[in-house]
Amino acid sequence: MLEKNLKYYRLRSGLSKRELASRIGVSAMAISHYENGERKPEIDILRRLAGELGVKLADFLAVRSGNHQYAHCEFRKNRALSKTEEEFICESVEEYFDRFFNVVDALGGEVLPACPEIRCVQVGRDSEEAARLLRKHLGFAEEGPIQNLVGAMENKGVLIFRCGIENVHFSGMNGTVDGRPYLILNANMTPERQRSTLVHELAHVFCVFPDDMPEKEREDFATAISGAFLCPREDMLRELGVRRTRITYDMIMVAKEYGVSTLLLMKRANLLGMISDAVYKDFMIRASQNGWRKNEPSRIPEETTNLFEQLTIRAVNEDEISQLRGAELLKLSYDEFDRMVHA
Repeated sequence: MLEKNLKYYRLRSGLSKRELASRIGVSAMAISHYENGERKPEIDILRRLAGELGVKLADFLAVRSGNHQYAHCEFRKNRALSKTEEEFICESVEEYFDRFFNVVDALGGEVLPACPEIRCVQVGRDSEEAARLLRKHLGFAEEGPIQNLVGAMENKGVLIFRCGIENVHFSGMNGTVDGRPYLILNANMTPERQRSTLVHELAHVFCVFPDDMPEKEREDFATAISGAFLCPREDMLRELGVRRTRITYDMIMVAKEYGVSTLLLMKRANLLGMISDAVYKDFMIRASQNGWRKNEPSRIPEETTNLFEQLTIRAVNEDEISQLRGAELLKLSYDEFDRMVHA
């Protein structure tokens, strides 16, 4: 799969075909031929490509499964992503899950949890009710904080890939691979924002919005569902009380307990009438002054994906793949993976 690997590493480097061609002394058309599989580069050109892209020759030649059907969600219009960034995200998804399914296939294929039915939660325009229905469909209690949401969704058969994208306008997206839903989260976001983005994408995957709801309204509605899903109304009434006249430290602790940003909690409190517009406005001013939009006053731990690692270790322990192959699939050194296997 030289062609797929070459395209992935080129996009990862942020280079256009023309820029890469210029650096290694070939034509842009030649790069196109290499990436389309219409021509194989000679070994000296391959070495130049590897040197320019900062990879090993073996990385170009790594086996990738080409038997999976990907359906990538369209990039939303309000995201200021370049065409190269969009291509890189899609290629990153396929490169990651090609490696992931190598392990799944080695284990016999029937090792992933069954996933709840997608696009079946009929919702109106009430975000509180939509969040309640989504929680119910995914098997969560109607109330209470949800710890380790990433791990919980992996255990429910939803595939999650944390992809490092420098563009702050990209938070996440969704799609399917062989009919199974996947979610992408920008790993460069704060842990709190990753959780709210995850639920936003879950709403797109599992909910059916009214046909007459415009795209912008759907995006806003999915965001509202995310807030209500993570901070249910009854929980907020119990934790914060019916009315607050000022912001106190215990509210910051509630935000940490529910795994959301302090800004999101205050927005929910204002929306539910627990704090006035004046109190909310004053908080937002203070948040900006204190840098809380980027750095929470009390940060939650980052939630990481573990399914790929767990399945790879299992495949090694069951002698389905070698330890060296396991390290290659996870893109770890042999010693790093050895410590993981024998932890």
